[in-house]
This record gives sequence, structure tokens and C-alpha cells, in this order.
Amino acid sequence: MADGGRRRLRLPHLPRPARLVVQLAVSGGILAFLLVRLDPAKVADQIRDSKPGYVVAALAILLASTGAMAWRWQLLLASKGIHEPLGWLTKLYFVGYAASHVLPTSVGGDAVRILDHARRRPDAKAEAAAAVLMERVLGVAGTVLLLLLGLALAFGDERAQVIGPVEAALIAAAAMVVVLLLFSPRVESWLRRRLFPLGRRIGVERPLAGVYAALHGYRDRRAALAAALGLTLATQLARTASIWLCCAAVGIDESAGVYIVFAALLSLVMVVPFTLNGLGVREAFFVGYFGRFGVADDTALAAGLLFYATILAESIPGGMVLLWHSVLGAFARPRTG
Repeated sequence: MADGGRRRLRLPHLPRPARLVVQLAVSGGILAFLLVRLDPAKVADQIRDSKPGYVVAALAILLASTGAMAWRWQLLLASKGIHEPLGWLTKLYFVGYAASHVLPTSVGGDAVRILDHARRRPDAKAEAAAAVLMERVLGVAGTVLLLLLGLALAFGDERAQVIGPVEAALIAAAAMVVVLLLFSPRVESWLRRRLFPLGRRIGVERPLAGVYAALHGYRDRRAALAAALGLTLATQLARTASIWLCCAAVGIDESAGVYIVFAALLSLVMVVPFTLNGLGVREAFFVGYFGRFGVADDTALAAGLLFYATILAESIPGGMVLLWHSVLGAFARPRTG
């Protein structure tokens, strides 16, 4: 959750109704397990006795960070000569949140933003997709840096040392592979000769090559990438602060490093595709992680539910935009009979 517009993995080979049933069943099962294991009355008491000012502050941070992420998107587009109003991009970000966090759709927030921008710029569809995909790449890079920062700040606290040298080496190797795929001219040449022609069989060679070329073009926009990465880290730290505020609202008091490690790991955990908008997995992760620090399960679950409440509230502006557009569409639709 460190980067609000995160991508989710997809359930393979399942029609939408079946996928929704699976997600509902898994989310419901995890929540039922937590509530059976814990005392719902104590969780409710924790939420009722929480400090509402902290939760409001957490929501304010989330809303402000959305504008910062839209600014990052604007910088990436502007580096390719595509200039869009910040207000319009921010609105699309909120709409994407509504699609990702509230609606049980098979189209995530990133896809919503790509499609809407492609409609606005039909002559630059590849660049529209590449900018959003580059945001996700920077988001992953920011998450890795966030995790390393948290581990450094929590150095000496064995409870927060969640990865060892082998895991760190694997992360570094994966990062190197991504860098080579995106920015190496030799890799680009090999992909064009060997991989992209395979897409001809299913009719995706041209769009695949176009999006990859647009992504590869950021190799020469180093200043824009540096600024966008800086904004990524700033927004991820801000959103980490929102998690800290939700935890502080119920009395959880840990070091900055503990919260930073948690935010980075939560961002990775939330790509699990088998739940409805992360419901259940997020709350279980709150319980499991903070249990390492002696936090009562009821308290940790209350913090997780408060954070989920701020996420839902953050999605309200986008939901209102979607509702408004649906109302306008209904009035614009010709009447029959």
C-alpha cells in the first residue's frame, strides 16, 4: 500500500463471476477466521475508543499524496511532450482508486487510467500506457528502497529483520533484470528480433512493440525519472505515516523503522489476487506483523480496519466522479418507446 496506485495480480483462466465468488469466499473466510480467533466486541471497543483526530489526519495524508502521485504522472508524460492538466490527472487517479479499492471489477485502477488517457490521446496510446507502467516500475523500486530504509532504521531489532542476505540478493538480482529489460539497448534489440514477432500470432506484436519502445524511451529522460522516483519515495513515506497514525489511534507505539518495514511488506502482500480488493489479507497481515512486537491481536486488527476505512474514504471522490458520469450517461441515453 506504499504506493496508492498499485497493480494487482490476476486470477488466471476464471470468468469474472467465478473470480468474484472466489475472492469473496477467500476474503470472507480470512475475516471469519480472524473474528472467530479474536473477540469482535474487543475489536469494536478498540475502534470506538480510538483517537478520531489521528484517523482524520491519516486520511488527509492519503488525499494529499494522491495529488503528489498525479504530479509524478504529469512529469513522466511531460518528459515525452505530452502535457496534461494536473487536476485532470488527479481526478483520474481518484477514479482509479475507486476501481481498485471499492468496485469488484476485473479492470484495475491502472487500466482505467490508461484507457481514459488513450481516449483523450488516441494518437499516443503507447505513451499513455508506458507512463502508467513506468509509474508502477518506479513504485516497485520505491518499495524496495523503502524496505531497505526501514531495515536500516530498525537495525538491531531482530523482530523487524524480516529478510536475510539471500532474500536481499534475490531482490537486487530482480531489480537488475528489470533495469536491463527497460534500459539496455542490447536487450531491446534482442526482444525486437526474437520475442515481439511471436506476438504476431495473436495480433499483439505492434502494440507490444509500441509500448515497449515508449518505456525504453525513458532511458534518455533521466532527470524526469529521478524526479519521479523522488516523488515516489516521498509519497510512500507519507502513506507510511498514515499507517502509523491509524496504529497510534489505537495505542500501538513502535519505531519509525518498524512502520516503514511494515508499509513496504504490506505493499508486496497486497498483490495477492485471491481476495476482494485485499480485504482479509491486509487485516491478517496487521495481526501477524504487529504480533511480533507484542501487540494484542484485537488491537492490531482494529488498526487494520481503521486503515481500511481511510482507504475506502480516499476512494469516495473517485466514486462520486463515476456516479456523476453514470448519471449524465443515463440522461444522455436516448429514450425508447
